[in-house]
Amino acid sequence: MSSTTPDPTRDGSGSTGSARATEVADPTAATAALPADLQDERLIADAGGIGGMVRSFVARFRSGDLGALPVVIGLVIIWLVFQSLNDAFLSPRNLVNLTLQSAAIGTIAIGIVLVLLLGEIDLSVGSVSGLSAAVVAVGSVGRGWPIIVALLLAVAVGAVVGIAYGAMFTRFGVPSFVITLAGLLGFLGLQLKVLGAEGSINLPFESGLVKFAQATFLPAVVAYVIALAAVALYAATRLRSNTRRAAAGLSTVPVNMIVVRSVLLALLLVVPVAVLNRDRGVSVMFLVFLALVVVMDFAIRRTRWGRSVMAVGGNVEAARRAGINVNRVYLSVFALCSSFAALGGIFAAARLAAANQSSGGVDTNLNAIAAAVIGGTSLFGGRGSAYAALLGILVIQSISNGLALINLGSPERYMITGGVLLLAVTVDALSRRTRAAAGRA
Repeated sequence: MSSTTPDPTRDGSGSTGSARATEVADPTAATAALPADLQDERLIADAGGIGGMVRSFVARFRSGDLGALPVVIGLVIIWLVFQSLNDAFLSPRNLVNLTLQSAAIGTIAIGIVLVLLLGEIDLSVGSVSGLSAAVVAVGSVGRGWPIIVALLLAVAVGAVVGIAYGAMFTRFGVPSFVITLAGLLGFLGLQLKVLGAEGSINLPFESGLVKFAQATFLPAVVAYVIALAAVALYAATRLRSNTRRAAAGLSTVPVNMIVVRSVLLALLLVVPVAVLNRDRGVSVMFLVFLALVVVMDFAIRRTRWGRSVMAVGGNVEAARRAGINVNRVYLSVFALCSSFAALGGIFAAARLAAANQSSGGVDTNLNAIAAAVIGGTSLFGGRGSAYAALLGILVIQSISNGLALINLGSPERYMITGGVLLLAVTVDALSRRTRAAAGRA
């Protein structure tokens, strides 16, 4: 769709005979008539309505820009395989359990996505989550603090840890791998110290925090209203974006394409809600996790801070020369990563109604990092989305949940998850090579 003012002398095809002859004779005139962002020859394929959008998608796919397609295909295959092995896998009750199991580590994975976008890593998210769980348990149960005070203190501890990581990284140049590896050990010890000699503290079942994680579900009607409101918000946002882009002389998305996308989004949201409502419904804790994903995706794609994160992850020196405060970006991302780890630890403690010496241990680190990578976040920085945390944790928890249903345990889960992680990293490396060959790296 062109934003130029319609010419009354044009015929129904949009140009006069003499103008059309000029376009044929002078290709640069036709290019100049396109919206400003489509005058680059690498993007001209985007024009042409739905057909143009499809051709653009195929072109991006061939150039190595795979998006979330591989992980979505993998998730569908995993679900079909486990459903064929056990009819209970896709039952409403099991899918509700799957959402409850995904919220805690999925929240931690959001922070991992952020540090991976910078091309860095945080190996201590498990220990920080365990420490925050211990702070909440000791504060609310052992010391009798109001639960809100214990929660705020636990998240604040996470933020301070992240700021300390960022300060060491930016001031002394210590690699994030080393800093957070030291943090993994140090905060595990601090967690044990906070828990004390008993090593385990149970949260009362009548606690609002435990009820929030275990027994709070949206009423069916409210869940449908939220799903449809999300679709309406998406459509309104896209139409508003079209108006602003047209006013700026840029290309716009065809209205019929927005309608198609809105219908697909409605199906994607309403159908799962209908399935979950056949059992307990949509967990409020899982809804909070989804809200965090949406908010962080907006922050990454639509704010100056998010664009700075992507720029630093793509090329830190170029970002610095462009005037971006690189140190501030690193500080904010490490602080957010540790804060999300603390929040995930709180979710995990609330769901299990306890904090103990194994909180945040075992495979919490590995699952959070694997979820971010499997979901499509590049290990090389500069490419990824907050939705990678959602898709990745669904893959990992589906594998864990499905294997439990067919009576296979941790050995098989570790081996299969490791294989999926290796496959995801390989796909990322190959797509990066393909993008480089296509000039889109």
